[in-house]
Amino acid sequence: MIKKFKLLTMVLLFVSSFNFCAKANLNSSEQRNKDENNILEITLQSDKEKQKIHNFGASDSWSCQFVGKNWPMAKREKIADLLFSTKMDQKGNPVGIGLTAWRFYIGAGSAEQGSSSGIEDKWRRSECFLNSDGTYNWEKQKGQRWFLKAARQRGVNQFLGYAISPPVHLTKNGKAYSSGGNSANIPQENYDEYAEFLARVVENIQKKDNIQFDYISPFNEPQWNWDDSSQEGSPWQNKEIHSVCNLLNEELNKIDVDTKIEITEAAHIKYLYSDADKPDRGNQLEEFFSVSSENYLGDLDHIPAKIGGHSYFSTYPESKLRNTRQKLKNEIQTVDPNLEYWMTEYCILEDNKIIKGNGRNLGMKPALYMAGVIHSDLTIANASAWQWWLAISPYDYKDGLVYIDKDVQNGQIFESKMLWALGHYSRFIRPGMRRIGVLRNGERKKKVGFDKILISGYKTEEEERFVVVAVNQKYDSISVTLSQQNMPEGKKVKVYQTTSESDENLTKMGNKNIGQQITLPPRSLVTMVIE
Repeated sequence: MIKKFKLLTMVLLFVSSFNFCAKANLNSSEQRNKDENNILEITLQSDKEKQKIHNFGASDSWSCQFVGKNWPMAKREKIADLLFSTKMDQKGNPVGIGLTAWRFYIGAGSAEQGSSSGIEDKWRRSECFLNSDGTYNWEKQKGQRWFLKAARQRGVNQFLGYAISPPVHLTKNGKAYSSGGNSANIPQENYDEYAEFLARVVENIQKKDNIQFDYISPFNEPQWNWDDSSQEGSPWQNKEIHSVCNLLNEELNKIDVDTKIEITEAAHIKYLYSDADKPDRGNQLEEFFSVSSENYLGDLDHIPAKIGGHSYFSTYPESKLRNTRQKLKNEIQTVDPNLEYWMTEYCILEDNKIIKGNGRNLGMKPALYMAGVIHSDLTIANASAWQWWLAISPYDYKDGLVYIDKDVQNGQIFESKMLWALGHYSRFIRPGMRRIGVLRNGERKKKVGFDKILISGYKTEEEERFVVVAVNQKYDSISVTLSQQNMPEGKKVKVYQTTSESDENLTKMGNKNIGQQITLPPRSLVTMVIE
């Protein structure tokens, strides 16, 4: 009996041991498969060329008028370095985000009017070069012009002058905002003076600051009525835009400059491809670039083959984010496939289930939201330029790259993760590079949640350098590998990342070989530079 019991015990132990080993081998195999499936294999398709990238930029509204004029020089220089510098520190980390375009605000004169302007917040008032007697004062806007020159000194070579309202001396109501209605706050008899004013600004900024505006933008978000006095602004009908553009084209020819007229800075992407709720101010692609339109502008010397729009209120839900940009892309192909699209202004204004515009947040949440918009504008709408709203913000809002105290003389400087998120694109995707196709091989094996991993690729014309920007919106890390057919030997991958860690802001994480695994930390941006 004892022998039988021992024999039974030995059999049971053997079976248990066999099952344990089998289970261990199975678990090991499952883990191996899981690890393999969690590697996203990225293949760069350099032969599948997309749009050419011209710039990444931001505007000087409105803080630069005080910071550039009054703040201590060391702090001005610090902010300018954060925005424009392409230098590296001793550890190989970028000093700044290397913006490649700078938007200069051409004021309407509410600052000279003071409290009688009706604009309560003096940070949203602006000086104007044009005096009430028709003469000009080119000593105005000193603070903004300091930043204009600081940008050029740090290598920025694309500049845009933009106006939100005609000078107050030319408007219907003597104010820099509208008194109501859907037409421009300027009488038709003053259109020629407005065109002359803009040309004079171009001419004199070039003479005095040695900077020529590549573009001049006379109309900002013409679909809004701008009748609430919170800031300068004017609505514009399409026919009014057509008239002013013809007059401005003549003025620019008189001063013999290459400056182009940027249109139309549409308030919403939908107004580029549809009338929507603004029948006299919408459908601007067809209105200005279809040869059959009575408002056609494509034959003017100073009208480039491009259309501008703003990404506000088009980013949530994801279906809207994708559909609006796809419709815009389709309409461009219908009207004129040679037209470029430039996204010329965005900050987080909208309130939705993911994020709210109100409330300053220097962390990763708005940075990742912002990066998702950049990615979609570049990869769905084929944007050739992407420009943020306020470079410097004193507000309790998600509208800035660099934040400051709201003090006209001095204050603290606060870097945001949104600054560095834009830097993942602006610092390494330089003017003239082209977006290329990206094949995500890992998704063909098995889906493991790669939908929140946003990947885009870019190359120089000579294919000397490739850039891959990865946005990991997930709360888990993921590994990627890079490859490309016919990749020249000897190229290394430099890795830069931004995470929630306070000291990880476009930080260099070292070099990798082609094919080596690169980790995308949770909730992060990672740029991989192959050269």
